[in-house]
Amino acid sequence: VQLQASGGGLVQAGSSLRLSCVVSGRTSSNYVMGWFRQAPGKEREFVAATRWYGGTTAYADSVKGRFTISRDNAKKTLYLQMNNLRPEDTAGYYCSAREGWVAGGPRRSSEYRYWGQGTLVTVSS
Repeated sequence: VQLQASGGGLVQAGSSLRLSCVVSGRTSSNYVMGWFRQAPGKEREFVAATRWYGGTTAYADSVKGRFTISRDNAKKTLYLQMNNLRPEDTAGYYCSAREGWVAGGPRRSSEYRYWGQGTLVTVSS
């Protein structure tokens, strides 16, 4: 499985961005897709996750109500709609994939097997 993320950019606080992650290769019926982010000097942190088939989602508290994870199975694309962006959302954003959901959603980066290359989001104040 290969993942290709895109859609990052430089925006002002309060703006919106939509990240995309194109998935190539064979996807399993129990795949889980996730978004993580990593700011300079900080550890990679969980943002959101969703089942590839099905509507189950999970979000970090810091983005709940502002970010929405979704996927288009026909286009094999994962999305992250980010609204009301804040300077603290500035980071490289990475899409990821693993097999199997866990209660509350898999939130540790070590739980994911496949990773995209990342796309940079910069939010100015």
